[in-house]
Amino acid sequence: MTAETSTRTGRTRRARRDGAAPERPGVVSPFVRVARTHGAAIAGDTLIAIALADSLFFSIDPNDARWRVALYLLVTMAPFAFVAPFLGPLMDRLRGGHRFMMIASAALRVPAAIGMIVYIDSLLLFPLAFTMLVLGKTHHISKAATVPAIVEDESELVEANSRLALLAAVSGVLAAIPGALLLRFGGAAAALVLAALVFAGAALLGTRIPARTVASKPTAAAERAELRGSGIVLAASAMGYVRGVVGFLTMLLAFVLRGGIDPGPTGPAVAVGHRVREALGRDAIDLSSGGAPTWHFGVALGALGMGGLVGSVIAPRVRAMVSEERMLAGTLAAIGVIAFLGALAGGLLGLFVVAFTVAAGAQTGKQAFDAIVQRDAPAANLGRSFSRFETRFQLVWVIGALIPVIIPMAAWIGFMIVGAASLFAAVSYWLGKDPSPSVDREKAKELGASVRARRAARRSANSDVETAATVEPADTAASD
Repeated sequence: MTAETSTRTGRTRRARRDGAAPERPGVVSPFVRVARTHGAAIAGDTLIAIALADSLFFSIDPNDARWRVALYLLVTMAPFAFVAPFLGPLMDRLRGGHRFMMIASAALRVPAAIGMIVYIDSLLLFPLAFTMLVLGKTHHISKAATVPAIVEDESELVEANSRLALLAAVSGVLAAIPGALLLRFGGAAAALVLAALVFAGAALLGTRIPARTVASKPTAAAERAELRGSGIVLAASAMGYVRGVVGFLTMLLAFVLRGGIDPGPTGPAVAVGHRVREALGRDAIDLSSGGAPTWHFGVALGALGMGGLVGSVIAPRVRAMVSEERMLAGTLAAIGVIAFLGALAGGLLGLFVVAFTVAAGAQTGKQAFDAIVQRDAPAANLGRSFSRFETRFQLVWVIGALIPVIIPMAAWIGFMIVGAASLFAAVSYWLGKDPSPSVDREKAKELGASVRARRAARRSANSDVETAATVEPADTAASD
């Protein structure tokens, strides 16, 4: 083997280890194209969140905000509960279907962002903000379906998803810097202008993703049987719970930090909260007080971003030391313990620690779940499977977010609820997992390797055909 051949082989192995296609001169791999689009979309989402910190949501009467948020969260459930089960399979079968959804979700957020600029001080801000929420979740579902179809070697799929999660966390942090500066010196409208430009860029980047068919055939009986195995069902329940906690915490902190909870339509729930505090020997909270300063929202967003970043970094290292089941159980237990500690600490410190831990746990748990599905369902179409699981997880996020919107509560009470529920979930998951799984691990590995080899061969053939179309314009111009 010559030195040149050895070097080329090394580059190919590194590319496959990164979840990308082998390196070709003048060609950007499909995985990198998806990563660019995903990073831009996450940066836009971060800018939208920053802009909302200085919007009508934090200035109108709390009850007006609460019932409107609850209404739009219920409306948000509709696409994932009723539309996705029919639209998802159609997108799976269409060549480039999920690629189209990624492009459309980014492109439609451009006029939505512009509308938010126009109606930043109007009640029309609420439907526009929740339109952003639906489109953002649509992007995540389509991304989950697209990645397995474009990685060269499915055995490295978990690593590819890990790198995308890390990229998303870094993109969010980088976008927060100009976003915070624009909010400080130009107001919410300035941050929204940048968000619109970023989403436009994401849509353009999405057009460079190769059009692939996620699933050309209906779900086979063997695939359904594997995905209904006890290990996958239990892991999906655990991961769904974690996503529900993320939604719960998001809305809990939003309303806790904005303050100004005034009884009214939600008076009975507030009265129950006062009685609970009285029974615990605590003074009643003055719920008509104002909210926290804007920079506290920055602390909350920073905690979520940093937690996601740390979770993405440590998850592959944890997987190398413990099983995926232990990772999931450990994630649930860690969230439970830290939530109790956050409730005891209180204040901004407790908020930061809990938000950081939940965000890190969501990333770690997702990578463990992906690995379990890939291991225990080797014959399954991973693009179709991950898309359907992600749809359910997004629905659970909305359900979790509804709870603190409908029932006003202090942060420490919410943390106590999360702590108790998470520890219960951890124990239930650990005791419920099958000590002798129905899937023979060695046979599953052999079958998985065979299935992945056939799929990789088909993707390689498709990639060769697409090579001429995937050369970057700049590279083409240079060659001319």
